[in-house]
Order: sequence, then C-alpha cells, then structure tokens
Amino acid sequence: MNTARRYDIDWLRVISIVAVYFHHLGMPFNGDNFHIMNNESSKLLDDIMVYFEQFRLPLLFLVSGTGTVFAFSKRNWLQFLKERSYRLIIPLIFGILFIVPPQTFYEKKDTYNSFFQVYQNLDFSENHLWFIGNLFIISVVVIPFILLIKSGKISFIIRFIEKITAKKYGLFLIVVFLVLIKIITKKINPSDSKDITNISSTAFYGFYFLAGIIIASSKEIWKNLKKYRKTNFFILIFSSLLFYTYYYLPNRFLTPYLSTENLWDIWYLVCCLVSWSAIITLLGFAQIWFTKKSKILTKSNEAIYPFYILHQTVLIVFGFYIIKLNINIPFKILLLFVASFPIILLIYRYLIYPYKIPRMLFGMKRK
Repeated sequence: MNTARRYDIDWLRVISIVAVYFHHLGMPFNGDNFHIMNNESSKLLDDIMVYFEQFRLPLLFLVSGTGTVFAFSKRNWLQFLKERSYRLIIPLIFGILFIVPPQTFYEKKDTYNSFFQVYQNLDFSENHLWFIGNLFIISVVVIPFILLIKSGKISFIIRFIEKITAKKYGLFLIVVFLVLIKIITKKINPSDSKDITNISSTAFYGFYFLAGIIIASSKEIWKNLKKYRKTNFFILIFSSLLFYTYYYLPNRFLTPYLSTENLWDIWYLVCCLVSWSAIITLLGFAQIWFTKKSKILTKSNEAIYPFYILHQTVLIVFGFYIIKLNINIPFKILLLFVASFPIILLIYRYLIYPYKIPRMLFGMKRK
C-alpha cells in the first residue's frame, strides 16, 4: 500500500473545497433552487456551473478516498474509526446545531420572526454538511475493503486494474463502470438528493471514493495517471464538446426518435464522460504542478476543513442582504465574494485556530 505523503492530493483537496465555495457563491444567481435566490438569474452562469458540477464533488470524494488510505496506514481499524468519529461526527453534530440554523433562518425569513424560532421548532438539517455525514458512513463501510487490501488478499484486483491502466486508453475506459452505475441506479432512484439512502447519489460518489482508495494503494496507477495525462486531456476536450453539444441541442431534433428515458440515459453518459476524464486528467497533471511542500499548502490544508464547514452559512447571511441591492449580477457576486471570503478566514484565524475546543468542534487535529 502506497502511504507516502502526496502533496498533489493535498493541493487537490484544497482546490476542490475552494471550488465548492465558488459554486455556492454563484448559486443564488443561476436560477436553481438555492436557500436564497436573486430575483433575476443568469443563464450563462448556469451553463458554466452545470459543467463544473460534473467533477467538483467527485474530485472531493476521490481525494477523501485517498486520504482514508493514508489515515488507515498509521492506525488499526479501531483507531481509524475513533479518528473518523472525532473528525467527522463531532463537527457534523456541532454544525447541525449551530452552523446550519442561520441558513435555515434566512431561508425561511418570511416564516420566522426570530432566529430562536428555528430552535423552538427543532428545524435542524444537514444542508451542505451532508458531505460530512455521507463521508463518515462510507468510510466505515469500506473498512473491510481496506483491511483486505492491506492484507494482500485481494492484491489480484489491484494488479488487474494496474494492467488496465497501463494501456493508453485504459484509464479512461474505466468510465464504462461509472456509466453503468449511473444509468442503472438512476432508474432505481432518479432523485438528485444527496441523502445517503439515495442509491444513485451514493453509488456515484462511492465509485469515486473507492477509486481514490485503489489509486492510493498502487504506485503503478499513479505512474499511469501521470504518463497518460496528455491523452486524458484530449479525451476531456472531446468529452466536453460532446457534453455541450448535447446540452444545447434542441429537443425537437431527438424527441421524435428517442423516449424521455433514452434522452436522460444519454445525458448521464455525457456527464460521466466529462466527470471521469476531468478527474484522471487532474490527477495526472497535479503530479507535475503540485509536487512540493510549501507553507501555503500546510496552512491551507489545515484551514480548509473549517473553511468548508463555515462557508455556506457566511455566504447565505451576507447574500440575503446583497441580493436585495439594485445592482447587476456580476457586481453582486463580486460583492458577496469580497464580503464573505475574508470573514470566513478571520473567523478561522481568530476564533477557531488558536483554541482547543473550537479546533475539536471543527474537526481539526490537536495542535
């Protein structure tokens, strides 16, 4: 099992969570059903965001899968379970009770006259913290799989995947499994809900989590990702062209020949092509771009988890007032960024980072 520190993965973890921040920064303005919505929406913004949605969260789950292997390398399964509970369950409970309620209040401002009514009505939810809850459950479920990898009892699976990825297009062809998972599970549960009980969502993100575990367990797969990075990049360009061609193609050209179910299946196909080709491209080029340790990376890697927990609440609180201003959407987005990003960092630096209990509540390691 490959357990050496990977600075490229550390960078990708930071980048993926910052990408989540920027995604939520645009959500009030893209016409989707977010917690707060601007009166006007931008179709262009929505068209851009729908593309990055295909690999934003998959990258985060894959990076989490690799992190699980590295965490397991220094612990037995019981110590690992204790560490996951400390870093995931405590922040999740704290977040549901104290970080998410302001989001609920501003989302239901027409219903609640007072913030404390959220508590009186026990109106609690995970909101953006669903990722933490799902990550904990998936991490626990895969413990037997990681133990089998460590024991060498299923090394034949790793060797088989290494042989596939050694071929020029082998890495990309793994997308076949992803497409099958996506299409089949969507027929069972077509909902976009991120609840762990939603088989289509959990199976899709679970695929990336397991992919992260397998990649982190093999030096050969890492080498192949780097070796074929340019090939995978060209595949990503081709997949992106297919994605937007189908996205913009008027329905009248296809509806006479294909059922609604067939149309959705094609959509899932092009989404998976972009998703997987983007991930393997990033994993390849990251080994060129992000190979060295730095103070910026160390500080960012430590801060990124509290940043994730805080970001959506700060965005919604500021965004509630900014969307009411009589300025255009680009200026509102810029103003929301200028207002929210420094506040998140200041809360982290002066209220979380220096103190033992806040560090624990936000899932940070002990100093």
